[in-house]
Amino acid sequence: MQNRTPRIPEQPTLNPVDADAGLTVELASVVTGARRRALRDGDRQIDTAHLLHSLIESDPEVREAFDGGPQLAKVLGYLVQRSIGYGLRWQGSVEDSGAVPVVRDPAADVVREPAAEGWSPSAATAMEDALHRAGLRGEPRARGLDLLAALAADGECRAVEVLGRAGVDARWLSGRAVERTAEVSR
Repeated sequence: MQNRTPRIPEQPTLNPVDADAGLTVELASVVTGARRRALRDGDRQIDTAHLLHSLIESDPEVREAFDGGPQLAKVLGYLVQRSIGYGLRWQGSVEDSGAVPVVRDPAADVVREPAAEGWSPSAATAMEDALHRAGLRGEPRARGLDLLAALAADGECRAVEVLGRAGVDARWLSGRAVERTAEVSR
């Protein structure tokens, strides 16, 4: 039997942020998981849905931020279906929620992404926002809840689209993640 999975070129391992200096070990693991998921799905970039999926799978604090098991199960259901139908329309396209402008290079007649290579502009912005949130608390490293709050706060990203389809109010989830971060930080 022949493997139907196409060969996917190796994705760059650059991070949009200095992960060594700004992420907890757990959140660095989330980034690694998101990168693996993007490669497995045949995507050119890590996007916010990859980050959300990896966060939910690996961070118990993030799972607790959701309003119970049924809500979390619905979100995971959409995320798992991504590679088999839902989300296929995203393949080969750049996720750009407008958080970071995507610029057109008229000389080359191509769209250039200002975000770090291998990251969608929205995912790079979410990572930077997570670090900013941690800094506002006086903490040197971002947590999974910081990233969840950042993802849910970007109303136009793929992660929020998944949340909405699963019936999760992204604004509520972002606020809840912020509240839980404050509780954990005390």
